[in-house]
Amino acid sequence: MKAVDIHNMTDAELTAKLADLKNELFNLRFRHASDQLENAVSIRTTKRDIARVQGEIRARELKA
Repeated sequence: MKAVDIHNMTDAELTAKLADLKNELFNLRFRHASDQLENAVSIRTTKRDIARVQGEIRARELKA
């Protein structure tokens, strides 16, 4: 996910995206534990996307 896409989202969209990413991370970890995950790099990219969304949410809180 690009940072530009995150900046253009509304607050409600960011909250929904954060919930979706956390759910996806849970599923990826579960699949990794059961040796069904083919691409382990997807866990890292999902964590980074979560951090980007959380950073944008926090930046908006500080700006307000």
